[in-house]
Amino acid sequence: MDNERIAHYRTWFIRFVQEHATKNELDQRNILLKEEHTAGVCGNALRIAVGLGLDADATALAGAIALFHDVGRFPQYARYRTFEDSRSVNHAVLGAKVLLERNVLRDLPVRERSLIVRAVALHNVFILPARLDDEVRLHAEIVRDADKLDIWRVFIELSDRDPATWPSATSLGLPDTPACSPSVLAALEQRQMVRLTSLRTLNDFKLLQLAWIYDLNFAPSLAMVLERSVIERLTASVPRTEETARIVGNLRSYVHERIEAADGEDQHRTTEHSSPQ
Repeated sequence: MDNERIAHYRTWFIRFVQEHATKNELDQRNILLKEEHTAGVCGNALRIAVGLGLDADATALAGAIALFHDVGRFPQYARYRTFEDSRSVNHAVLGAKVLLERNVLRDLPVRERSLIVRAVALHNVFILPARLDDEVRLHAEIVRDADKLDIWRVFIELSDRDPATWPSATSLGLPDTPACSPSVLAALEQRQMVRLTSLRTLNDFKLLQLAWIYDLNFAPSLAMVLERSVIERLTASVPRTEETARIVGNLRSYVHERIEAADGEDQHRTTEHSSPQ
């Protein structure tokens, strides 16, 4: 995987996005949202890969997976006018299908081709399968971390704007009330992920995103959480109760502990699997 190939993939991606452009201003906002999100995920993935000490080939591979991770979003929106998989189609599986049907990766060795397609297809699963090839797991975890980091950016930036200017597909239709659902609070107390079906309020969605911190895989990812004040900015408008204060405190402690513990673990995991052979 070299720079020339990556440049070719970027050109393909730009053209693919242009295929789905529309003159409808509201729809085009949603297309641009995902194009900008992809750029953010690419930057995050490369930073994580470099932080892990991956070699040039593996770092480029992480960048390619990030570039393609949401390619299914564009045909998804064109067909269904939504980014909600539950109301349309699994966008990650659709993205893998696009890569295969369009033969985008035809110039790559079979192993790299398969790795990219599998990582794209797995990037949105609730929990990664227990049995995965080490290299597939490594790259799936990198793109999943990179994706979460940019979703936080998007949501935090939108929170500072008038909701009337938000891209329509970002709305979950949840009421902006002070309540936080007990089941969501309980999941965070237990350091567990929160399912979308548990959400009842906009505050629940903010807490769901906080729970993603417990699913981050690498020290560089956790360091970016601190650097970008993700916890503080996501909880700025969440009612400060005894429970939410405890949850925030636990998250801060967890991030610091994981950064200290993960540095050595990350280096051990990536030493033997820098790039596919």
